[in-house]
Amino acid sequence: MTSPAQEGSLSGLVIADFGRVLAGPYATMLLADLGAEVVKVERPGTGDDTRQWGPPFTEDGEATYFLSVNRNKSSRVLDLRTDEGRSAATDLIAEADVVVENFLPGAMDRLGLGYDHARAVNDDVIYCSITGFGRDSTLPGYDLLVQGVSGLMSVTGPSPDEPTKVGVALIDIITGLHAAVGILAALRHRDRTGEGQRVEVNLLSSALSALANQASAHLLTGVVPQPTGNAHPSIVPYAVYATADRPLVLAVGNDRQFGSLATVLGDPGLASDERFGTNADRVAHADELRELLEAHLTQHAADVWSERLAAAGVPAGPVNALDEAFAFAEQLGLQPVTDVEGVRQVSHPIRLSETPPTYRTRPPRLPEA
Repeated sequence: MTSPAQEGSLSGLVIADFGRVLAGPYATMLLADLGAEVVKVERPGTGDDTRQWGPPFTEDGEATYFLSVNRNKSSRVLDLRTDEGRSAATDLIAEADVVVENFLPGAMDRLGLGYDHARAVNDDVIYCSITGFGRDSTLPGYDLLVQGVSGLMSVTGPSPDEPTKVGVALIDIITGLHAAVGILAALRHRDRTGEGQRVEVNLLSSALSALANQASAHLLTGVVPQPTGNAHPSIVPYAVYATADRPLVLAVGNDRQFGSLATVLGDPGLASDERFGTNADRVAHADELRELLEAHLTQHAADVWSERLAAAGVPAGPVNALDEAFAFAEQLGLQPVTDVEGVRQVSHPIRLSETPPTYRTRPPRLPEA
């Protein structure tokens, strides 16, 4: 655990966090880890929705969901439906460098806490709004919904008949990252010019951006991508393969790596076979190659192949359960877990040589109103 006295890159920055659930809280936690002071505004009685999202709950009855994205914050209970609560919120906005909110579009304006109001009391404020579908849509933005309507589920899963969601709220996380980047860009602009500005991100645009090569394939060629299960539409072998005990991931990205794979498998002729000599050849003959690869791979356990292939520079590894994933990261010296006042947390993923992330306080308990 980093010393609380150590200043972070964003030390001195104050964030008024009206965000709830995941995208907003994830963004503000990333910034809090880098030194920002984050004041989380919560509803009386219930607080953030995720305080009730469980099981699982800790032995103390706290939702692990909430604990995952709210460290390094203080909590302040305000009833924004009352004059007193809105007045206190205005005072907080007036003192903040950054405001983050993810209410339905128009909600903060109706409360008298929207961007124009914020600028009136704090003319250089950075005001970040996170929505599901942009400022003109009042459709609530839940991650599963956006995974569906964005096309992500259409390219995920074993077949077109079984559209499949990602096993974590990935779009919320990606949107939170975009929000953090947008806030930092706006702060840099303010450093140069003294001007604040509004930052807007939405789940749907974030999802379309994250579709990357799949979106590009459609925009440039008209192709409508289909799900390919655990295989890749453009790279082979880049999929999950059977071994003697459990599935193995092969992520072979070039012809040199494929040659090394063939050698480790004891079948170097695969690399010179005209069906598999180039990546394009391997994509065209993916099913034939899978059969040949698995004939070799099923002779030994996944961990055996992982060790041999890693030694040869071939990207490969078993499909780990989460406990195994953390153990693997520990083995690599990545220090993936930190303990914050007795709450075990995933460590901040960014490493900075001079101003590393700090873990100052555990996620706040809900204070009395």
